[in-house]
Formats: sequence, structure tokens, C-alpha cells
Amino acid sequence: MIRINKSAVKKYTLSLAAALCLGYFPACNHSEATEKTLPILGERQAVERVVDGKTVVDTLYHQVPDFAFVNQDSQRVTQQTFAGKIYVTDFFFTTCPTICPKMKSQMLRVYEQYKDEPNLVLLSHTIDPQHDTVAVLKDYAERLNVQTDKWQFVTGDKDSIYDVALKYMVTAMEDEQEAGGFVHSGAFVLVDENRRIRGIYDGTDPAQVDRLINDIPVLLKEKGNGQK
Repeated sequence: MIRINKSAVKKYTLSLAAALCLGYFPACNHSEATEKTLPILGERQAVERVVDGKTVVDTLYHQVPDFAFVNQDSQRVTQQTFAGKIYVTDFFFTTCPTICPKMKSQMLRVYEQYKDEPNLVLLSHTIDPQHDTVAVLKDYAERLNVQTDKWQFVTGDKDSIYDVALKYMVTAMEDEQEAGGFVHSGAFVLVDENRRIRGIYDGTDPAQVDRLINDIPVLLKEKGNGQK
């Protein structure tokens, strides 16, 4: 049996995100974000097709797959819930004794900044669905004093949550050796209306969240211009 070093996985995920943003994609230079579009992160494939007798090469980008969860109001949440919108997502659990409180205080900054922007929503997945029931998430959202239509807290099948975390290119898994029994990266992920990942930020770092807040208008402008 192969034993997975979960701490190493977490470090690798954070290193990957940092590498994506700091080295491999020049457009991640946030000082130029107002002039350039944000990078599209993840793997991509070149697919050839013939149009009018000519070979055309299309690029297929990494995309978050279909999903189905339940939010704090017992409503079903799927990819269609966010159709035509951009969103920021993260993974947490309500009893987290380490980074989650800091993450939520930072996500609240994003919420307050864009609570009146109809084309941006927030999506937080619990990684402890056994404890974080709909009722628990409802109480959690109420204590944060946020609106469901703007910030969805979702629960669901544990494996489905962990699987979709990988598609967001972040870490979320059980680990009894970690405080609280879970390990997760603390990342905020910016997703466009085509379910493509456009930025990964450390949700515990105010400077990184500042960059996220400044990047959101770039993506909103791109959406408004109808860019693909």
C-alpha cells in the first residue's frame, strides 16, 4: 500500500499555485492587471478541426466539472446556479481551529467590497459534511451576517467535495494528525463564467486578498466585453 504524505500534498498544492501565479504566467503580474486579462490556469489541450477545408486549432482549457451540493437554505446548488457569473470559492469547516477564522474574515472583505455586484458570488464548501449540516451552515452564515444569494455555504457527499477541490487545484482531505482532523490549503480561487480558473490566492494573507479584490474588476470587464 502506498502511503500518501498529506502534508507534502498540501505544500505541493500551495507551491503549484504560487508557481502558476508567480512564474509560469507573466499575466499574473498584478501591477499590469488593469491592462491585461488574467491567465487561464490549469492544463490545456490543442484540438484540431477542419473548417472550410482548413485546419483550425482550438485550445481546450481546464474547466471545473459539473457539481451538485446543498446550501445553508437547503437549496440545491449546481454549476447552473452560477451560470453567467464569476465566483470566488474556498474550502473550510466550521470547527476549524487554525486558518479558517482568518480565511472567513478575509472573505468577508471580498463580500463587503462586492455585495452589490450582481455578476459576482461567493461559494464556500465545508470539508466536514458529517458535522457541518445544513443547520450548522445556516447558523454560521447568519453569524457572519451574509446573504445566501451572495455567499453560498454548501455541504454534500464527502468524496464529491474532495474530488471537486482537486479540480479547483487546491487541497482538501481528512488527516487525523492535523488540528481539527482535516487539512486544506486555505486558497481562494477565482473562477470565470466559463468555469475556468483565473487566479489562486492565499486566503490567509491580506496582501493576497487585496490582489484578488483588484483582479475581480479585470474579470468583470472581460465578461462585460464578451471575451472568451
